[in-house]
Amino acid sequence: MAKTAQNKNLHQAKNNKKDEFYTQLSDIERELKYYKKHFKDKVVYCNCDDPRISNFFHYFSYNFEKLGLKKLIATCYKNQERDLFSKNNSEQAIYLEYNGDKNGNFVPDPEEIGIKHLKGDGDFRSKESIDLLTQADIVVTNPPFSLFREYVAQLIEHDKKFVIVGHQNAITYKEIFKLIKENKLWLGYGFKGGAGHFINEHYEDYATATDRKEGMIRVSGVHWFTNLEINKRHEDLILYKSYNEEEYPTYENFNAINVNKTKDIPMDYSGFIGVPITFLDKYNPEQFEIIGLGISNSGIEIGVQPYKEEHKKYRKEIQKRGAVDGDLYMMTNGVVDVPYARVIIKNKKL
Repeated sequence: MAKTAQNKNLHQAKNNKKDEFYTQLSDIERELKYYKKHFKDKVVYCNCDDPRISNFFHYFSYNFEKLGLKKLIATCYKNQERDLFSKNNSEQAIYLEYNGDKNGNFVPDPEEIGIKHLKGDGDFRSKESIDLLTQADIVVTNPPFSLFREYVAQLIEHDKKFVIVGHQNAITYKEIFKLIKENKLWLGYGFKGGAGHFINEHYEDYATATDRKEGMIRVSGVHWFTNLEINKRHEDLILYKSYNEEEYPTYENFNAINVNKTKDIPMDYSGFIGVPITFLDKYNPEQFEIIGLGISNSGIEIGVQPYKEEHKKYRKEIQKRGAVDGDLYMMTNGVVDVPYARVIIKNKKL
């Protein structure tokens, strides 16, 4: 998907609340294989999923015994129709409970799944849904993109473990970045190729012909967010390049060097380094310290200075890029260069 088309779709999702980006079973299986040890004797809650058609419910119900689950609960927002896109217009929402196989066939038969009606609409913010949330140990789902801040805040408030899908743009949200910096949230293993194919009827798919899947939309930059311990976040990033002034320019308004690609982080630089937000996919808190985010108000908070007087003649060009005071910038060949959002880090092992 082209970046402009992708961003247009995400903005539409935010504005229209058309957030039904249903996750493929293959993507769920690929990620959750790394978390199996966490699920033993736990109550898992999928609170943004129609349980009869959700691939999250399918995964956990069919692997209930293998994972050693205690209970599986799923709720959805006002959707009683078997049609995946029933417009959430039914009169009453439901939730399902599954407590494991009873007849020895190790298949979640309909008669083994408890179907219960909710008084409200099943919104994850409703009292009924929150009451179910308090029973859960781990929440696993694909929450609405437009409500990601609010959704994560609720999980943190109730001290829940989670593995959820979100867009990497959420990293730049002040509330989300704060959790990452404090090591209360981190990125999981991720989608294959950094993109996910989701079942969605609302938007045109701009994927190339070789990457298009019938009835699905390709969204790049999606990721898994979690607070469950995984081996990945304790693996050192292998560094091989040496620092030199020519290749690593210093920002004009903050004492840090710019690195455009995570793999190019110099192994021998002990000062502040600005890296793309994609760095967080390789972030090991034992190897690096996160200083802050070099963008707008977040940048100002860590000491990023306004544009210098001699550079304000480039203001129109800067504004075209959407940059504001607080964004990091540097001079490249006599022209102001404003990189995309940068995470400021420091190598803890030097």
